[in-house]
Amino acid sequence: MNKTANPTIPFNWPHMTGKELYYIAESHFNGRLAGDGPFTKRCHNWIETRTGCSKALLTHSCTAALEMAALMLDIQPGDEVIMPSFTFVSTANAFVLRGGVPVFVDIREDTLNLDERLIEAAITPRTRAIAPVHYAGVACEMDAILEVASRHGLKVVEDAAQGVMSSYKGRALGSLGDFGAFSFHETKNVISGEGGALLVNDPAQALRAEIIREKGTDRSRFFRGEVDKYTWQEVGSSFLPGELIAAFLWAQLEEAQSITDNRMASWERYHASLAQLEAQGILRRPVVPDTCQHNAHMYYVLLSPEIDRQSVLSALKGAGISSVFHYVPLHSSPGGQRYGRVHGSMEFTDSQSSRLVRLPLWVGITPEQQARVIDILTQAVNS
Repeated sequence: MNKTANPTIPFNWPHMTGKELYYIAESHFNGRLAGDGPFTKRCHNWIETRTGCSKALLTHSCTAALEMAALMLDIQPGDEVIMPSFTFVSTANAFVLRGGVPVFVDIREDTLNLDERLIEAAITPRTRAIAPVHYAGVACEMDAILEVASRHGLKVVEDAAQGVMSSYKGRALGSLGDFGAFSFHETKNVISGEGGALLVNDPAQALRAEIIREKGTDRSRFFRGEVDKYTWQEVGSSFLPGELIAAFLWAQLEEAQSITDNRMASWERYHASLAQLEAQGILRRPVVPDTCQHNAHMYYVLLSPEIDRQSVLSALKGAGISSVFHYVPLHSSPGGQRYGRVHGSMEFTDSQSSRLVRLPLWVGITPEQQARVIDILTQAVNS
């Protein structure tokens, strides 16, 4: 597809650095297609070095990484996990699969992240963990969340699906809680089609994470020569991605900084161009606290409540621009009502989710394309 000549503007376009197919061919040439080969090890080392986590383990999705975290925490039926409702279903599903109960609390009005001030009141004797979600790659207020968790003896699982290359007070997202989960889905910044990673931040938990990831066996220890055979140790599953996925991902990780820089430039163009509409009270731009370095994962606007979002999305679609809203809050979904419970008001979850519009953003989107998006958006919100 010629992204410049085509009159349509896609919402997302998967970026390739140019080395992906070469590395995939190298994996095949070396006769290694199954998981945990040389490219997987390179990816592990990159994540560990970049984030400072104790152990990084590639998974076949961020969903799988979250499911591993639930196994690591030994979630039992009835155990509660506090989380936002404004998130992807995997955040909740990972714990529901173990019989856990998602406890939904409201988000902050500004960042759309879990409101750290509401967590403590939602804690009960059944609470086992807190699962903050770093929306749009902008960090939750992790100091406050970690402090509450420490006081109540709770674990913290960071859903950092959107947070690769983002940080909080200089520390990489995913490395602050007990566990972190990354996504490398094709809609993310750094991609492998499907893929994810579990970040283990307690060195004492690294071996157990390896066992759970390898179908509950100590197979990794066997290949390192630490045991003379491998056997079934505990409950686990096959969470590994194939080596071809890791080869593709390695090409992306090598260029992660330039990918981030490119996206940041596009994000800043949107931000500067939409300042006037915000000043007029027509929409609100994203809020990024000073303590957060984000990764330009997405650019969204919150429309003024009197503006009909569907008419805006239809106007953009009619002009060949693919723009979307985001999550339907989990607490209002059939699954959320069946498996979870709500603590307190969902005022901002309901209001912000109903006003949010995500604009096209990907590596290679041109200033001219962005100007067209802004022009059509401006017409739509003023009509």
